[in-house]
Amino acid sequence: MSWTRREALLGMGGIPILGAVWWAGASATVGKKRERDALLETLNIQPSLPPAVAAISGEPVKVGVIGFGIRGEQLCRALGYATQEWLAEMEEATALAKAENRPFTALEDFNNQDKLNVRIVGICDIYDYRAEKAIRSFATDEQPIKRYRTFQEMIASGDVEAVVVATPDHWHAPIAMEALRNNVHAYVEKPMTHTLSETYELREVALNSKAILQVGHQHRQTLSFKTAQDIISKGILGHVSLITTNTNRNDDNGAWNYEIRPDATPETIDWAQFLGNAPQIPFNKNHFFRWRKWWAYGSGLSGDLLTHDYDRLNCVLKMGIPNSVMASGGIYTHRDARNVPDVFQANFEFPDFSTGGSQQPGKEKGMTFVYSATLGNTLNRPTVLMGHDASMELGNRLTIWPDGRSTRYFTQLEEGKMAPQTPIYQYDPASSALDGVSSATSQYFADKGLMWTYIDGKRVDSTFLHMREWLSAIRNNGPVSCGIQQGFEEAISAHMAGLSWKLGRRIEWDAEAQRVVPVDEIDLDAALLDSPPGIGNFAPDVVT
Repeated sequence: MSWTRREALLGMGGIPILGAVWWAGASATVGKKRERDALLETLNIQPSLPPAVAAISGEPVKVGVIGFGIRGEQLCRALGYATQEWLAEMEEATALAKAENRPFTALEDFNNQDKLNVRIVGICDIYDYRAEKAIRSFATDEQPIKRYRTFQEMIASGDVEAVVVATPDHWHAPIAMEALRNNVHAYVEKPMTHTLSETYELREVALNSKAILQVGHQHRQTLSFKTAQDIISKGILGHVSLITTNTNRNDDNGAWNYEIRPDATPETIDWAQFLGNAPQIPFNKNHFFRWRKWWAYGSGLSGDLLTHDYDRLNCVLKMGIPNSVMASGGIYTHRDARNVPDVFQANFEFPDFSTGGSQQPGKEKGMTFVYSATLGNTLNRPTVLMGHDASMELGNRLTIWPDGRSTRYFTQLEEGKMAPQTPIYQYDPASSALDGVSSATSQYFADKGLMWTYIDGKRVDSTFLHMREWLSAIRNNGPVSCGIQQGFEEAISAHMAGLSWKLGRRIEWDAEAQRVVPVDEIDLDAALLDSPPGIGNFAPDVVT
């Protein structure tokens, strides 16, 4: 693939290789085309190609999967392994979409996915049904798959080079550290830790391990975010003082009320191993299947969904850990005994951060990042970066509007070559692709650029690209885009937001000491895991 300046200057009449790049203010007249070309040449924005990675050569990378729930299955599909049940479901959905004359490409995308030089050799899941489903679907006589009862047994076996960690949050760090201490490579889902102390410890372990850690923020492979890096570095937005980003969901799945299987019993689930360091309570199917609703196992909106938005902005801006966080919200839409909030807002302050400016030096400095979420409404609210000279809406595509009071674009605005209501640039790498998603939750992830990106107008699973990068790094000792430093910044920021909501106060970061500032007479780890007084309780085993 190649990308030339001529292709970048093509307008709506010709879609370039990587999607539509256009200036909405230009008409089909020759004069307007010249103006458009001159503007695009002045902006000099370079739509990004996917990063090149070295081949995963030699013997297949031997991978063990720890946790085979919803995300575990998705990660296995990115590796090229789909369950029999999923394949049958997708065939049925494809046939139905064809009959209804609408796009649905999930099965086609999976079948067209490049083959990775990888073998799943082990499964560790504490629920018999899930472990058996994986082995039934993936194992062959020539390539058997072993079930391990504990992650320690798998890591110590010597049979796996790398592990994929897709467990509840409270197991992420213990498993990742066990792997790294044994020089076994680890791909760990976000957030990479459950407490502050785990975050400090995991960074130390990772920095002293020969193994490679990749944190599962697959959006770092999304081309629009890479293009946004170029936009920021060239000062096209001017000084960005405010970012707003959001999560809106309004269905049971989006609120983490996942299916509870009737075959789940103390005989089919290792309940003691599920609990681990969580409060020791009797067997509870609600907690097992819907663990994201409790701080004891999950991280709520701050650790589960905020982390997506924080990291995708951090990969564009590289703003790091905020100086302070203030959060608010509550349980307002799902009074089902959860103790994590379902409405949440956090303000992250970066008083010393700057993206550069177009005014006199020293005038512009500082930024606020605002995240807000509700699990009771689906209004689509975009992510917007607001600069002195322009604003950028960022998702799987990006759009830039000039600001009416811009210093940089003052002349163009005065001459009528720009208008605040008219985008001056849009990058849409999906312009020639037909997409179909199966649920509101899938659409939420797709719009944010968290599910897939586009190469030559074709949809590609971002998770596949992210795992391919990790596997290539294992074989070639190369870099990864979301390693321990990026994971550390994400985890600390999320935990600061969670603590602020718990304690009802500002939580601050000491950059010199690389520690969250202590709060008098409060154990911050305990506060992060406990339910605030009067909020939630242990839910009944039977959910009505």
